[in-house]
Amino acid sequence: MARLPRLSIAGLAHHVIQRGHNRQPIFLDDEDRLAYLAALRESAALHRVEVHAYVLMNDHLHLLVTPPTAEALSKMLQAIGRRYVAAFNRRHGRIGTLWDGRFRATVIENGPHLLTCMRYIEQNPQRLIPPTPAGDYAWSSAMHHLGRRRDTLVSTHLCHWQLGNTPFERELAWQRLLDEPLTPEEVQQHTDSATKGWALGSGAFLAELGASCERPMAPRPRGRPARSTKADSICP
Repeated sequence: MARLPRLSIAGLAHHVIQRGHNRQPIFLDDEDRLAYLAALRESAALHRVEVHAYVLMNDHLHLLVTPPTAEALSKMLQAIGRRYVAAFNRRHGRIGTLWDGRFRATVIENGPHLLTCMRYIEQNPQRLIPPTPAGDYAWSSAMHHLGRRRDTLVSTHLCHWQLGNTPFERELAWQRLLDEPLTPEEVQQHTDSATKGWALGSGAFLAELGASCERPMAPRPRGRPARSTKADSICP
């Protein structure tokens, strides 16, 4: 099957995944992580991309971002790649690619789907063995959303603002959401949507995107389509 064109739509949130080549580590220590965040902060500002959530794991990373133009997301990640990979290779005495091919991304509808995506991202450390509570993991946006530190990289999404009228209410609401693990099905859905390029949202949202982008937004049901009958084709 031909690879779908990557979705990139101005003004909508995108879930981005980048993995290390052959699952190799992309961060070997905290200095690497600080270097990546510095590159992300500079490139996001340059291309005016809002960063709503992130997590840096040893061999992969997740971002939830909103680009102002369709091209800004790719430009930001290309700039990060040039800067970070060159510095990583120099520092660790290696050559060649670091990433497992091109970055993977998809579009997320505002509302419950976006908040679930944020939970998916910030709960990554909780899915480790042994697990690390999201609020104790230093290399994600969770501490910012829980009020444990101020992270100037993070641009709080409107959906998160709507969790409460005060910072304390929002932080408490977010802690409750992070304490509730996603189901394996939800985890798989968000992984697949980004890695395979399927948009995530309501039926109306997917239909509207599909009409504007002229490409499928979700996988077709397996098996042959049901055969219609003459009676089925008659409108009421």
